[in-house]
Amino acid sequence: MSTQPIIVSASPHVHSDRTSKKLMFDVIIALTPAFLVSIYVFGLGALIVTSVAIASCVLFEYLIQKYLLKTAVTITDGSALLTGILLAFNLPSNLPIWMVIIGGLVAIGVAKLSFGGLGFNIFNPALVGRVFLLVSFPVQMTMWPTAIENNTNVVDAVTGATSLGVIKEGLQYGDTMTEISSRIPSAIDMLFGFTGGSLGEMSGLALLLGGLYLIFRKVISWHIPVFVLMTMAVMTGIFWALDPEHYANPIIHILSGGAILGAFYMATDLVTSPMTKKGMIIFAIGIGIITVVIRLFGAYPEGVSFAILIMNAFVPLINKYFKPRRFGSKIKAKIV
Repeated sequence: MSTQPIIVSASPHVHSDRTSKKLMFDVIIALTPAFLVSIYVFGLGALIVTSVAIASCVLFEYLIQKYLLKTAVTITDGSALLTGILLAFNLPSNLPIWMVIIGGLVAIGVAKLSFGGLGFNIFNPALVGRVFLLVSFPVQMTMWPTAIENNTNVVDAVTGATSLGVIKEGLQYGDTMTEISSRIPSAIDMLFGFTGGSLGEMSGLALLLGGLYLIFRKVISWHIPVFVLMTMAVMTGIFWALDPEHYANPIIHILSGGAILGAFYMATDLVTSPMTKKGMIIFAIGIGIITVVIRLFGAYPEGVSFAILIMNAFVPLINKYFKPRRFGSKIKAKIV
């Protein structure tokens, strides 16, 4: 009688052809429509900032891994490329090149590789780079070129505040939302992308289409983006209903700033978000609450970046509390 050898291997025992590289490039594909809109709105400046951010992230990952850490170089997995794109999406199109390079160094060298590289970083690298630049260079990071009219200029572009900035400043000076509404883009302009701000604040529609693509491809789960935006809508809706002259309506809050970009593309980062569905919901609600609190009562008009980084720090605790059921564990039978 012939016997078949028993092959014993380490987990995981279920394999898939979906690699980290494929996931990264799926996200890049999803971001392409918004990138094209940003080029139309800001022109050469958007292309330069994005190119420099990508090049600096890829170069710093190569140099640090090869000469400092002396480990295998992983620039071909697409993670540094994606970090560069997301970093650029959080920057104004007129930011000096040397500042973009510093942002790339902080994102890759500090937020990613110092923790051990892809899969080990606690915080979203692109957001760490963005927040570092915002704290270090607040003036340059808040000089937003206005839309369309500057798409052929690289320097000396006309700058202005974002919609959230105009609202924050107007309310501080005692203006009402009725008066402020004439100074900010309409909801249609925000939806299609004809508004000032960072590259990733262009066209909520393009970002939504890319986000739906990621959900359809099962790169991300719908739980985080839906609950982030829903929490923001509910909270801002309550304040707006109580006092519509001193609080912006939920549509403005969802379509302006980095709400959609953060909800679909950065809060959903597989490394820095919870593993379970329940954990994702708690994580997303926390992001929505913190974002609204910062926007309405904080010093900054925008709060998505800070909210995501704060909730990134809570992910280990969330994962510990909402543990996935172990394989082979018994489910308690319901008594009928």
